[in-house]
Amino acid sequence: MASKKKGNRVQVILECTEHKKSGMPGTSRYITTKNKKNTPGRLELRKYNPILKRHTIHREIK
Repeated sequence: MASKKKGNRVQVILECTEHKKSGMPGTSRYITTKNKKNTPGRLELRKYNPILKRHTIHREIK
């Protein structure tokens, strides 16, 4: 079992921005981790959207 150390790494959810605007049903979301100390702002990555069948910008939500 993994150790439960308190650290700067937190889980974040990335959601597709283009899919949201298109109005198509469903969502493209990814779960990843980031280091709060190194990246205090919202994370933004290019990830594959299987519904739109191309790479799009995914932004951190919450």
